[in-house]
Amino acid sequence: MRAFVITGPGRAEVQQVEEPVPGAREVVVDVERAGVCGTDMEFYSGEMVYLHTGQAAYPIRIGHEWCGVVSSVGAGADPAWLGKRVTGDTMLGCGHCPRCAAGRQHLCADRFETGIRNGWPGALAERLLVPARALQTLPDNVDATLGALVEPGGNALRAVRAAALAAGDRLLVLGPGTIGLLAAQFARAQGAEVHLLGLPGPALDFARGLGFPNTWTADTLPALRWDAVIDASNAPALPALALDLVEPGRRVVYIGLSGEPSTIDTRAIALKDVTVVGVLSGSGGLAGAVDLYASGVVDPHPLIAATVGLDDVAEVLAGRRRAQWGHAPKLHIDPRR
Repeated sequence: MRAFVITGPGRAEVQQVEEPVPGAREVVVDVERAGVCGTDMEFYSGEMVYLHTGQAAYPIRIGHEWCGVVSSVGAGADPAWLGKRVTGDTMLGCGHCPRCAAGRQHLCADRFETGIRNGWPGALAERLLVPARALQTLPDNVDATLGALVEPGGNALRAVRAAALAAGDRLLVLGPGTIGLLAAQFARAQGAEVHLLGLPGPALDFARGLGFPNTWTADTLPALRWDAVIDASNAPALPALALDLVEPGRRVVYIGLSGEPSTIDTRAIALKDVTVVGVLSGSGGLAGAVDLYASGVVDPHPLIAATVGLDDVAEVLAGRRRAQWGHAPKLHIDPRR
């Protein structure tokens, strides 16, 4: 089958690779759609931290935001999965350790991460191997675009849940990228007043076009009470800003990752009696994202700039955007093209 393979920093190609064969309690999915994100771009550039800690190595097959149809099942997997439209959890825990037993498989020390960690091949290929326990069924009204947005949606939904917002609360989201915009949509759906902070330019203009008029830059941000702040940026200075801005006694949620360490003053956490929450992965948020997409309460279709084929992935990962794609933040891949 065809698969996109990163062979080294700035080097990638579409290769013919062996088709996956499902083992015990595994299935194979024919991939309909896959997304790429900043993590994938870091693998292409060579900056991704796992490449430097030994948790990933070239060649690597990326792709952890995906959906498709189950085409074969292994021994012990329920044959009822055959023909089902599905997506799945990126985080594949061992299933035996105390963290996995407690429902925290996304923090398992020995976990695989699809297309990211410990060599589990990703979804930028015609077919994908998945443990049956990681599958999430998709209803008919969740199309391929929405299906491939379930994984980032799960991340964003967990961030909003961690913010502990009530209807009418004011939320500030730092970073109007895919996760930030999804978090804004989820928070708005539950009745929060949503504001976004970003750099001046197309990203904030795009957010306004999605119906978020309260968009600000660092120079224009008003002095309001922020009942929660979600940092969905990759800027090393913004975690400290989030802590500085949040209302005492409320919550800051960190879901963005910068390329270098960020510093915060822990005295401010204590003196403001702030709850700080970190979010890793969409695990625990996938089903909720599917339900909100299926209901139509949240519609992230406009976040997709274009859907391209495997031969176009290197261009996407290098950050080269075609003018006709506009300013939507997310690119999708159809591996069948």
